[in-house]
Parts: sequence; structure tokens; C-alpha cells
Amino acid sequence: MNVEKTAISDVLIIEPMVYGDERGFFFESFNQQRWQDETGLETRFVQQNHSRSVKNVLRGLHYQIKQPQGKLVRVVLGEVFDVAVDLRSSSPTFGKWVGTHLTAENKKQFWVPEGFAHGFLVLSEVAEFLYLTTDYYAPEHERAIIWNDPDLGIAWPLEGEPGLSEKDRKAEFFTNAEVFS
Repeated sequence: MNVEKTAISDVLIIEPMVYGDERGFFFESFNQQRWQDETGLETRFVQQNHSRSVKNVLRGLHYQIKQPQGKLVRVVLGEVFDVAVDLRSSSPTFGKWVGTHLTAENKKQFWVPEGFAHGFLVLSEVAEFLYLTTDYYAPEHERAIIWNDPDLGIAWPLEGEPGLSEKDRKAEFFTNAEVFS
């Protein structure tokens, strides 16, 4: 696999080795030993989630203030624009974001470490999104930052208004959000 650092060095883009021919393709979507060797991270994943969304649905920006979750995300159908926002107040990149396009075709994965908010926008008619997490979902610790926060200035490639959940419509502004030390 190829590991690419982003503008926020803790956030990584992972490109697997894909073997394909006219019959289709094969790739190893996760291998614990290779993950540790290539990233230097001794991450342990405990949960896998799968979501399906339609075009212009925007999910996020979500994080858990306690039991923070690192997320290794990928798209298995369609295309999304995926975003990580640094919420570690002691970080030199605090309040900065990075984003990447994940597609079923490019098979890239995005590593969003603990201490980051995460969100994605569906660009295709439908997208299915898989992600491994480093801790269990704890709704009592979940927080959300509004997707269009002017202080963050995320350049979502959005046409029109996004489809949002009620929770995401009521999300906090970055200046009022609980953050990590």
C-alpha cells in the first residue's frame, strides 16, 4: 500500500495495491501488520460501520469528545468528498481541515485520527461508505460542528443545499464546540 501524508500530517490517504484484469479486481482492504509497518501506527480497530446515502447528503462534522474514534474510511459504491478537521487545541493545525475525494474506483482510504471531526458529502447519485473505528460508538459523547462554519471555511464541492439530519442542522459553531486538549 502507498501511504500519503496530507497537509495535516496525522491525516493519511492510503492507496491499496489493487490487482485486476478483465474479470475484475482484488485488493486487501486492511491488514493489521501491513498497517503498522507502513503507517507506524499501532491502531486497534473495534467496530466497522456501513452507511448508504444519496446525492448531496452531507454527514458531519462528527466526533466523540470522550471515547474518541479514529476512523479508516473508504467508499465501496459511488463518490464522496471526505473531510477531517483538527480539534486538538495544542496542535499547530488546530481548526484546519483537509479533504479528499474517495471513490469506489480509486479505492483510496482516508485515515482520520482521534481528535478530529469528520464529515463527508455524497457526490454521486448514491454512495456506500465503510469505516473502521478505534473505539465504540458512544452517542452520549457525540458532538457535531456545523458543516458550513465560516471559521473553518471548508470548500465543500456542493451544488445547492445539502441534505442534513436534524442533528447536523443543530450542530455547534466551531467557536462554541468542545475540543480536545
